[in-house]
Amino acid sequence: MNPDPDETRTAHRRETGDLPAIEEHDLPPGRHQFHKERLMNRISDDRVAAARPARNPFLRKVVLLPAATALAGALAVGVLLLTPGGGDRPDGRATGPVLTTRLGTVDAQGAPRFLERISLAAAEADAPHGRAGQYVYIETRTAGVHVKTVNGVSRVEGVPLHTRQTWKSPDGLDGRLVEPGATGPEGISLAGPDETGNTPRPHLGAPSHDYLAALPTDPDALLRKIYEETEGQGNGKDQQAFTTIGDLLGESWPSPRLTAALYKAAARIPGVVLVDSATDAAGRTGVAVARLDEAGGTRTEWIFDRKTSAFLGSRTVQVGADPEGLMKPGTVLGTHAVMVRAFVDGTEETP
Repeated sequence: MNPDPDETRTAHRRETGDLPAIEEHDLPPGRHQFHKERLMNRISDDRVAAARPARNPFLRKVVLLPAATALAGALAVGVLLLTPGGGDRPDGRATGPVLTTRLGTVDAQGAPRFLERISLAAAEADAPHGRAGQYVYIETRTAGVHVKTVNGVSRVEGVPLHTRQTWKSPDGLDGRLVEPGATGPEGISLAGPDETGNTPRPHLGAPSHDYLAALPTDPDALLRKIYEETEGQGNGKDQQAFTTIGDLLGESWPSPRLTAALYKAAARIPGVVLVDSATDAAGRTGVAVARLDEAGGTRTEWIFDRKTSAFLGSRTVQVGADPEGLMKPGTVLGTHAVMVRAFVDGTEETP
């Protein structure tokens, strides 16, 4: 579980030797159907969800011009590659069979200013445009822990670092998922009706690319919609709103204008803080915008590159008391790194 963060990728070359061998794990009942139903979305690993009480699924000045330039250049050609950067290897990367990490220091006042700044960089990028018939391809690296119960005895087990790939049609009606431990090597189709026989309808918890394009880009209107549509979910409206925005950032490809609005909306949520250091699943370190879920003692962190302000990924870490007594502070319940977002011509293709 130690990928080399110094390896890079280009839009025309795909590395295959940078991850360790993947071990197969027992799948909970309905795992495949879970993925199919929740495809076009911010799918939160249900092995992680089982380990925490509520998750329906993560100070320095920001340099705005390089951020806008880097994002604009990548988005202009319809592909965003988020690759490991150079510099010192982070010592905050999750390690061990049961993932643990060093916890960063919280700045209770810094998040709104930081989010407002990076929203300006995001808004200046050019929007990606796919051709008719293309798919949105998202590749992430993910790892975490889950609780396994055998003969009434529960213990925490690690979910090995692996690559997860999704292909999604813009309307949300077709696609494919490939994820070791959840699908076979060929993946599973995400086309067709859901478990109830109905055609899936995009919503905030399972958005299609077209659905995202129709969301309001006024931060206040957007946050109001999030509050209204997630009412009664999660551990309170503010925590659920933060969770929903994080999943939209990490499991879909919002336009630059919508990304900027999501950042500004998050800045309006009470309890959102800035964390001075966090590391994603690919070993990339940065600063994080975070919120504590007091019910479970977990902190979800959205990780941003220090230099470009690009969104790198997210992680959820145990920082307080676990009601079940299984998770120690510093345990990483889930860690995700967004590696590639691109338009491709079919569900067998990669950039």
